[in-house]
Amino acid sequence: MTTNTSDPVLTLTTPADILAAVPYLVGFHPADSLVIIGLVNGRIQVAARWSLPFPSGTLAPLGPLFAREAMTQVVIVGYGSGEQVTPAVDEARAQAAKGGVEVEEALRAHEGRYWSYICDLPHCCPAQGTPYDPVAGRVAAEATVRGMVALPDRRALERTTAPVAGPVRVAMRRATAEVVADIRAGLAAAGRSGAGADAFAKEFVGQGLVRVRAALAAHAAGGRVDDTEAARIGLDLAVIRVRDEAWTLMDESHAGLWKDLMRRLEPRFTPPAATLFAMAAWRGGDSTQATIALERVLALDPGYSMANLLMHALQSLLSPSMLRGRLPTPAELDTAMGVPHAGWLLPLLTLLDQEPHDDPVVCSPAPSPT
Repeated sequence: MTTNTSDPVLTLTTPADILAAVPYLVGFHPADSLVIIGLVNGRIQVAARWSLPFPSGTLAPLGPLFAREAMTQVVIVGYGSGEQVTPAVDEARAQAAKGGVEVEEALRAHEGRYWSYICDLPHCCPAQGTPYDPVAGRVAAEATVRGMVALPDRRALERTTAPVAGPVRVAMRRATAEVVADIRAGLAAAGRSGAGADAFAKEFVGQGLVRVRAALAAHAAGGRVDDTEAARIGLDLAVIRVRDEAWTLMDESHAGLWKDLMRRLEPRFTPPAATLFAMAAWRGGDSTQATIALERVLALDPGYSMANLLMHALQSLLSPSMLRGRLPTPAELDTAMGVPHAGWLLPLLTLLDQEPHDDPVVCSPAPSPT
């Protein structure tokens, strides 16, 4: 089998090749995991991972996935003890059989050895397992040369999107405090002048839309917004109309901007940027990074609706292509939402009244393919 032609091509011919390739397909060396690799005529189309153990029925979305992507074969790899892996592999094989998809290989890997659920010939699949090394050999070398990365574990991948610390965090916290004070002063001045909150909201939203577009343009040109501008955009995105501007303009190339902002913003202002990063990562085929970002959002704000909707899409193994042509344009948003008014600022005002705090410990809300 070979990897998707849109990605660096690797040819996999043996179980050891498969086990060497999996970390590069999911972005890290998995443990206590089930990995499903879906193929179309021998070419890898989809790779998804679940943490083990998981409840019965977790793999139900595989049926629609097999049909939607016209899968012809599947490779199943479980990492961990037989007691933990075998029920999950059995469930995956049952889903494949139900969908008329051939199971090309089903493996269990544990402590440097692997076993096949398909082969029971002692000369090639001994009962004690077959030794393998996922970091040595042709496949790992080819993947590295082609720029593919496999981090040591999921925790290492999480650190690549973790909040910044040290002097960078101190500077960002200072910039955020200044921006918050500026907005409070603007609201107070609008009240004193008689212009009113509606006029302030209209100006705030207009400036926020300009800032979002300017940040996207700067990112496309290889630039990076400074701390003050980053803090302002973080507050802008608390207003749904401004966040949805970024949503409607979404492209996978925007992932770098939203990743940078989700790492730099103060926790209370992080959910919109982190959800935008998750969307960009998902569109770019990186469901692992998307899930990690959404887990962080839901730890900060379990009720954040856009994150919950996107997490549901990931758990249901939906394709980001379903959104193509379905997102409204900025002009359609204007028509649907009307003229900005003070009510649009309520989510922002709620955040302004909260005390600054650090990020909570992130826990996955439900079994999710990553």
